[in-house]
Amino acid sequence: MTVSEGLERVRAAMAAAAGRSGRPPEDVTLVAVTKSWPADVVVEAIQAGATDLGENRAQEFREKVAALGGRARWHFIGHLQTNKVRYVLGACALVHSVDRLGLAESIGKRAAAAGDEQDVLIEVNVAGDSNKHGVEPARAIALALEVQGIDGVRVRGLMTMPPYPEDPEESRPHYKELAALSGRLVDELPGATALSMGMSRDFEVAIEEGATIVRVGTAIFGARTPR
Repeated sequence: MTVSEGLERVRAAMAAAAGRSGRPPEDVTLVAVTKSWPADVVVEAIQAGATDLGENRAQEFREKVAALGGRARWHFIGHLQTNKVRYVLGACALVHSVDRLGLAESIGKRAAAAGDEQDVLIEVNVAGDSNKHGVEPARAIALALEVQGIDGVRVRGLMTMPPYPEDPEESRPHYKELAALSGRLVDELPGATALSMGMSRDFEVAIEEGATIVRVGTAIFGARTPR
């Protein structure tokens, strides 16, 4: 499977899932996750029409941006340490993984100093998985409101990353929970409508439950060893 073929298959599956949820396909943004893939492979995805790219590691994010520049919109989707914020800001359209106030303050301080405002999502650990990052659901809205009050930061919605599912249906309860939490957040912050959930294994289920952003890597690039 080529990158172009993988991208085409994912888009077709996304469109079908959006239709099942009563939404047009353009309501869902595909972030192609380029973690561990070299720049030449990422270029294949861009040439095939990928417009949004996601990276998990700050150092790799910086390297990819340096190599590819403004050829796509860049998303940071992994756990971000406060001392790595400088690697990400200035080139990142959306930080998906704000899970603590200290990180948001670091982002805001750097963004405000540059006369900028960084869009972020609040990462929620809906599954209560000790192996995953994210604020607990009961604390998510309060954290979002605190983060929204920081100069240089703008909360756009929520993100989650549940345990890897053997069956995609295993993810559905987690995505239902995040969608319900999103509804409550939008009551408080009307502009915070983004819902980043769903990866290669379960993105169709996520879209059926209301995802506005899905993060897909393997289904596009394959599981082969990166060259």
